Amino acid sequence: MRISPLKRILTLFVLMVLLTTTTRCGFVASLGRKPHGDALARLDTMPNYKNGAFRNLPNFERDTFSRPTNSTIARRRRGALGMLKSMMNRPKQTKPVMRVPSVETDLKVQAGDKPTVVWFGHSSVLIKTKQGNILIDPIFSGNAGPLPFFMKAFKGTTDYNVKDLPPIDVLIISHDHYDHLDYRTVRKLRKRVKMVVVPVGVGSHFRYWGYDPKKITELNWHQSVQLPDGIQITATPAHHRSNRTLEQNKTLWASYVINADSYQLFYSGDGGYGSHFKDIGKRYGPFDLALMECGQYNPNWSQSHMHPTQTAQAAVDLQARIMQPVHWAKFAEAYHPWSDPVRLLLPTAEKLGVNVSIPRIGEPYTLGESAKKEVWWNFE
Repeated sequence: MRISPLKRILTLFVLMVLLTTTTRCGFVASLGRKPHGDALARLDTMPNYKNGAFRNLPNFERDTFSRPTNSTIARRRRGALGMLKSMMNRPKQTKPVMRVPSVETDLKVQAGDKPTVVWFGHSSVLIKTKQGNILIDPIFSGNAGPLPFFMKAFKGTTDYNVKDLPPIDVLIISHDHYDHLDYRTVRKLRKRVKMVVVPVGVGSHFRYWGYDPKKITELNWHQSVQLPDGIQITATPAHHRSNRTLEQNKTLWASYVINADSYQLFYSGDGGYGSHFKDIGKRYGPFDLALMECGQYNPNWSQSHMHPTQTAQAAVDLQARIMQPVHWAKFAEAYHPWSDPVRLLLPTAEKLGVNVSIPRIGEPYTLGESAKKEVWWNFE
């Protein structure tokens, strides 16, 4: 088929506009850089890295935890057909019809005697302790993706920004997906962060983005680092995947055990339900607080994300005294109503005896306080 000169000119113009736009918004830089050179050679010595990619635990048990039989999620078929049906039957309530409520908190006030946790929606969390400020998987750019129009945040979930944060003693990243490792956010944090702790391989992104290599610590599962102020961080297994381009699993993913102010906290990162939670509970538990993935689930990726009923069981496995759900209320990454994660979590948690705290965005929760029980999400 012959293309007219006018169409060629228009095509060239569109390509130039796209190139200019993506360059200005940092698209190329946001892709990061996979491990190479000495960093890549180091990976070849690791037992969970084979044939050029990281692997999940070999003894991972497939989903056996019961889900509600009347759930739409349970009725959908797996595979490409299931994905197509999910898209066609996507409920209207995947996004809230009004602003997600938040609380205005001065984050720069000095920490008290016990750790205080402030959630910013999705999996972004600030933990303030006497030993230092810990920031987990921050995303303050208003979207989860390499381009500004990808995966826009819900209204009301972007009231906090980097400038609101206190100095950060350690930045923790669970894996390199865009909704956990946000290029625009970490670029703004570069001069405000003393130390970065990431799974093996993820440090390559930070070095590419101008972070001092001396500030970056990369951990494999069950490796630990102790900060000068006494905070101890241990990377633990998760059943997930990684990528920022089409190449899969070139960097590791992890959950974390955090010891600060003589308290034990757990952060799940992303991942499917499996026996590793019970193993972590036996080896490192019990936990004073577990920040647990709860949302963006679908039967097509059930090994990578838990159903909320599984989240409750995982908290039991971990021996968590109190659990707070994260990975919800900011982005519509799956085809379920936006508030279903907590609506489905709570009945199972009550049955299993799990104490659940669900603060609003920006609302501080200090360990030892009563769980936050106000039902603030009761709108479509």
